[in-house]
Amino acid sequence: REAVVSTQSTGDTFKYILPTAPSIPVPLNMGMKMPAWYDIFTLSEFDKEDETGIKRSVKYVHDLIDSEVSKGTPSESIFVGGFSQGGAIALYSGLACQKKLGGVIALSCYLPLRNAFPSSCTLNKDTPILMCHGSSDPVVQFRFGQMSSILINGFNPTIKFKTYPGLTHGACAEEFRDIKQFMTEHSPK
Repeated sequence: REAVVSTQSTGDTFKYILPTAPSIPVPLNMGMKMPAWYDIFTLSEFDKEDETGIKRSVKYVHDLIDSEVSKGTPSESIFVGGFSQGGAIALYSGLACQKKLGGVIALSCYLPLRNAFPSSCTLNKDTPILMCHGSSDPVVQFRFGQMSSILINGFNPTIKFKTYPGLTHGACAEEFRDIKQFMTEHSPK
């Protein structure tokens, strides 16, 4: 799905591409199909991760980026973002992308396959990153987002980690304001 949006206040035009994860059987969901970017084995620790599924989804995002660049969009104008698994894929995709990006927005998530970093991050070591996380998230524990932010800060000091007290696995108006400010601040002029 795509949406082209013009903002009346600034006259800026943004194109949003909103991919939906494919439906796959997920063991954590009793093997039932659900939209997922990769398989989920546990919500407690990330010792066992679906590396194949994660890398397949990252390739999909990189292919979307390549498609937009081939249509004339400068890669520095492209932001990748997502929520939960989508945020995890956006974070990995943005850091590992072989094109310089405008920014990464990662909501209620963590960095998957964290041991691949910082070596997998070559061109986006100074790309602005906004991570947002609710302090009461029962699905993706707050500490996983916080630990990911600390890890990333070791090789990309532009990362900003925003905490929303009491927020569970969802979003709030303050978070949307922070995203808007981040995009406005880092969009090419």
